[in-house]
Amino acid sequence: MAAPDKNHILTVQNLSVFFGPTDTPAVDSVSLTLGAERLGIVGESGSGKSTLGRAIMRLLPPIGRIQADRLTFEGTSLLDKKERHLRALRGNRMALIMQDPRYSLNPVLPIGKQVAEAALLHLSVGKREAQAMAAEMLVKVRIQDVERTMGLYPHQISGGMGQRVMIAMMLLARPRMVIADEPTSALDVSVRGDVLTLLDELVRENQAGLMLISHDIRMVAAFCERIIVMYKGRIVETLTRLDQAQHPYTRGLIAAMPDPRQPVLRLKTLDRSAIDLAELKS
Repeated sequence: MAAPDKNHILTVQNLSVFFGPTDTPAVDSVSLTLGAERLGIVGESGSGKSTLGRAIMRLLPPIGRIQADRLTFEGTSLLDKKERHLRALRGNRMALIMQDPRYSLNPVLPIGKQVAEAALLHLSVGKREAQAMAAEMLVKVRIQDVERTMGLYPHQISGGMGQRVMIAMMLLARPRMVIADEPTSALDVSVRGDVLTLLDELVRENQAGLMLISHDIRMVAAFCERIIVMYKGRIVETLTRLDQAQHPYTRGLIAAMPDPRQPVLRLKTLDRSAIDLAELKS
């Protein structure tokens, strides 16, 4: 087996995920690499993209199990890491940004304390320095009136502000890999572009790799340098531009997305028979 490329932050080879006693994989023999780039993972609900992200972070529920030939982060295998070692990596070298801050932030802790906690856990600093680092990071994510915001609770801030807080928490320790699972799906269209731009700026500043998980293939194509398309737990196509799409599933996803430049009365739906026929031939 070839040695992993030193430029790859993450290397995944033949990773499969199973839940319970079944032999049917939720993620089926997925292989990919991630460098200091923006990589998009797209597919409909149930395609396995979020499960893949959690498997990479080793955050599956107890009923889930992983099989893989290789799962390495910065050259170190994650397959045989004990939980205490994984906890040291998560939020420090590896970060996962969830899709809805209403369910990801602790409702009984003020914003400032939650962001500062990331510094306390991963950067070995005191409480005063952690608070200062939290305030500085909230400025970076363009939070207005930082001092006041740090005293607020999650229910007192908007969805867009909550997502910025989540980004601040996850990127405070300057992780090398960021997995963002539908980071804009809970946001108004007016703030989605701002959040993606902010995320891109902070990831580039840290020379990190970003894995953006989304069902919105047009948004991912506009933002990411590479696009991996998943269907039924498998990778069916890897693209750098949407006009390269060959697989019927990818073309179906594109056709099902509204295009303001070409309005139609009825959006197309996926032709499952053509997709499954293509899968049988592959």
